Amino acid sequence: MNKFFSTCALTIACAATLTASASYAQQDKKFPVISLTAGMNIIKAEVASNEAERQQGLMNRASMGPNEGMIFLFGAPAGVCMWMKNTLIPLSVAFIDADGKIVNIEDMKPQTLESHCAKKPVPYALEMNEGWFKHKNLKPGSVIEGLPKLH
Repeated sequence: MNKFFSTCALTIACAATLTASASYAQQDKKFPVISLTAGMNIIKAEVASNEAERQQGLMNRASMGPNEGMIFLFGAPAGVCMWMKNTLIPLSVAFIDADGKIVNIEDMKPQTLESHCAKKPVPYALEMNEGWFKHKNLKPGSVIEGLPKLH
């Protein structure tokens, strides 16, 4: 009997470790990275291009580099809103039109469910560390270059 319980306990411990490892790996999942430019600023943006990637976004990240961000591709202009469920770092999001022009920028507090929405349908949203756009003097009408073409 003791050998049976030891085997069961070992199996359960291994399963728990694998589950925790898979969960940790998912939290640290990096997406493909592209370079965008905003004036003289180069942005290394991870690309979230499908529904699952857009839902995960920057959740569970402890930090992000100073010129790193995430570009959300929606494929076509859409009514887009973002929230911060399970997102640990404060972010600013720029909603961007098909021509690459910033429509509006919203600051978002970590781990909240408050919706932050584009003021018109947009095909892109770019998340950066909170205050990045303001610090770089980027505002509505500023252009983000290097965005993937719409399909």
